[in-house]
Amino acid sequence: MADSAGAKNDNSIMESPPVSPLSGREKPPESPGSRSRYQVSAPGHSFRKVTLTKPTFCHNCSDFIWGLNGFVCEVCNFMCHEKCLKMVRTVCSCMAPTQVRVPVAHCFGPAGQKKRFCCVCRKHLEGNTAVRCEVCELHAHYDCATFSCGDCRLCHQDGSQDFDTFPHHWREGNIPSGARCEVCRRTCSSSDVLAGMRCQWCGITTHAACYLIVPPECGLGRLRNMLLHPACVRICSRNFSKMHCYRISESYQNELDNLEDADRPTKESQLATTPDSGKQVLKVFDGDDAVKRSHFRLVSIPRITKNVEVVESALRAFYIPDDPLEYELKDNGQQSLVDDDILNHNGTPDKAIFKENVPEAWLLRAKPQETEVLSIYAGWLKVIVAYISISKNSTVDSVIKEVLTQLGKQFIDGVCFFFLHIPVQRRVLTGQELLLDKLQEIRKISLRQMNQTQIVQVNLLLEGLPVQLSKEEYADLLQEHLAIKSESTHIGSRFRAVVLQISCFSEAERIYMLAKDTSVSNQQLTSLVLPEIMHNKLPKGDSPLLVFVNPKSGELKGRELLYGFRKLLNPHQVFDMTNGGPLSGLHTFRAVPRFRVLVCGGDGTVGWVLGVLEAIRHKLVCLEPPVGIVPLGTGNDLARILRWGAGYSGEDPHHILVSVDEAEEVQIDRWTILLDAQEITDDGKENGFLEPPKIVQMNNYFGLGIDAEVSLDFHHARQEEPGKFNSRFHNKGVYLKAGLQKLSHTRNLHKDLKLQVDKQDIELPSIEGLIFLNIPSWGSGADLWGSEGDSRYGKPRIDDGMLEVVGVTGVVHMGQVQSGMRSGIRLAQGNYVRITATKPIPVQVDGEPWIQAPGHIIISAAGPKVTTNTSRRSSLPA
Repeated sequence: MADSAGAKNDNSIMESPPVSPLSGREKPPESPGSRSRYQVSAPGHSFRKVTLTKPTFCHNCSDFIWGLNGFVCEVCNFMCHEKCLKMVRTVCSCMAPTQVRVPVAHCFGPAGQKKRFCCVCRKHLEGNTAVRCEVCELHAHYDCATFSCGDCRLCHQDGSQDFDTFPHHWREGNIPSGARCEVCRRTCSSSDVLAGMRCQWCGITTHAACYLIVPPECGLGRLRNMLLHPACVRICSRNFSKMHCYRISESYQNELDNLEDADRPTKESQLATTPDSGKQVLKVFDGDDAVKRSHFRLVSIPRITKNVEVVESALRAFYIPDDPLEYELKDNGQQSLVDDDILNHNGTPDKAIFKENVPEAWLLRAKPQETEVLSIYAGWLKVIVAYISISKNSTVDSVIKEVLTQLGKQFIDGVCFFFLHIPVQRRVLTGQELLLDKLQEIRKISLRQMNQTQIVQVNLLLEGLPVQLSKEEYADLLQEHLAIKSESTHIGSRFRAVVLQISCFSEAERIYMLAKDTSVSNQQLTSLVLPEIMHNKLPKGDSPLLVFVNPKSGELKGRELLYGFRKLLNPHQVFDMTNGGPLSGLHTFRAVPRFRVLVCGGDGTVGWVLGVLEAIRHKLVCLEPPVGIVPLGTGNDLARILRWGAGYSGEDPHHILVSVDEAEEVQIDRWTILLDAQEITDDGKENGFLEPPKIVQMNNYFGLGIDAEVSLDFHHARQEEPGKFNSRFHNKGVYLKAGLQKLSHTRNLHKDLKLQVDKQDIELPSIEGLIFLNIPSWGSGADLWGSEGDSRYGKPRIDDGMLEVVGVTGVVHMGQVQSGMRSGIRLAQGNYVRITATKPIPVQVDGEPWIQAPGHIIISAAGPKVTTNTSRRSSLPA
């Protein structure tokens, strides 16, 4: 590989590369503002002594700086004591990209509400103009995010190179309060400055001066047994963004676009300067792409300034550590400033001025060079092996031959591949391409360009196709709408989905983007990029955790959980339920011999995952993965009886994962409900089908009558104003209001139903609701069956293969059950139920209501029991 910036390592101690020829080159004269009076061992910093006017803390040791003097880096705002200057190990922001061996782009989304510091300019994040990486603990101002180092966590292999050892991935600052250094055991966190280091995988924390002492190999910490190891995941991507690879919802990008629009007037207003001001502000773009996107940096300079000093200020604004004499500024007319030009808005200087009115917008360009020095990285050795000087006539083949000659290897055409490797970009070059022209072309587009990596094969999941079609019919449908001829895997007719294995990147990108704008049978298609899990590389004894999160549940706390789990685990094992549902995750884990499932959502979300798991079970190597729950809904009845708590209220995600790792496995019954709608005459005879039969799965309870009617009213209210239903307290208030409106309602349900349990006719008393219980929790934790002993019935259990049949007389009776004053009317226990309804009736299954037409309803056991996790701890806090 070739790197024009000279790549070294990826947050770990690597072998020292050969000495660069650049190190012996005579440096050009420095401008007065760029001379560093104080030298440090960490590269890039330009420290100067400053007088402190307010309380300030050291970024190296996080202690208070006593006295009036401190030392600040003019580029990245790093502040420290004089005694800490020699101990600074943190690399300056302008040099950080040169320290990254394997560049990985960040996935930026809107930041949370906690106090954080920008990892680029090191200042406090204020207001709503902050972003955070959805995968690692990197926070930044919106304007600074463009200049962040592409050093996100390496969560998979991309097919270009494998890694044998797994190093720590260090991130500076924003670590939990009270954290202690792994080396010296002193407190290393700070709420005042960006200080301290934390490994993004194992979670250990150290001081900035101590982390180099820690052994480089990471043990992945407490969660290693449930972590999907990055060496076991392969996903090939190029211009697919990391947002696509990690299936991060595009709504996050829309929020960032809104943030940019809101932030733009503030940036423009900074351009206004008063005539009496001693400064002027320029808009500087780093290339043609930045001009198109209107992404610029504001550079504040004195009114009378030499061009070389303006260029130096612009380079610092873009965190580029190069020599200012190798760059130039051009206005929109592409006219350049020369070294002796002076920018001046007012007055007449001694030297000639460029223009009387200086343009506010400038382009920062790299001057054309006759030669360049490239650092050559050998993928099989994982180290820089040579520095090669190239000229206008240097081709890829000539450089490869020269490198292989130095290594004592023979050049074989087509065996070696040459990647042009810019901060977060790889391009495969052909043998006759001119390297110098390619470098200058990329620099003209953007001096700090950020793209992705190369591609070998892409797995795309397409959902939203019609149901009940054959494999050949699906292939014809894809050919008709998307012109797809790639090999596909048919998942199943009831899932309306196929998986495409595409070996051509351009074809994969075309299908991915086209599917997002395609509808088949009035159904919008969904396309997702899926990773490949190399199950044969999984460590023995590991049981990775497959996480499903509904970000719309739990007063919108699901979104913070989604972010927390992506940070703590491999983001390839965390799936957003609103972006493809559970099928994508279960298909990804289909070949994993042992894995566990964690569902974060309400009872409806849990039922959705269990339903898909049951349907796709025959395609899984792990037939019975245990399922844990984080309750984010309103009722959360299944989570209550499994001791996961009444509802999530902001508990630390790490604590949740530890609880899942320590959980016990239990079995729970599942039931199949067949709803066969037929017209029933007054004498009970059938008179033709009204609609096709429907089959649903039941985990918690099945209700007919008044409780289903209240649930239906709540469902309609939520559909009308979904934005208001983001609070558990508000949801229960709407339930209460819907129940009060039914106080005077009389249905006489016992006259419209006939009930058989285990082929025995059951005479129904005067009731308004009939409920079938699989678990001893109903309506947000109420005990509808009751705890009193009864010789006619056995004690209910979740794995006894029996349903409890209970009646309620109306809304008042339901309220008394909720308050614990009464229990329901016990009617029967059994494992086979047949119901005949003579009129349309409201029904609900696990809280999902609808109006059921007259006909027969049959409830029976649904095959194997479901394995679930029950918490050993009392519960998550309610």
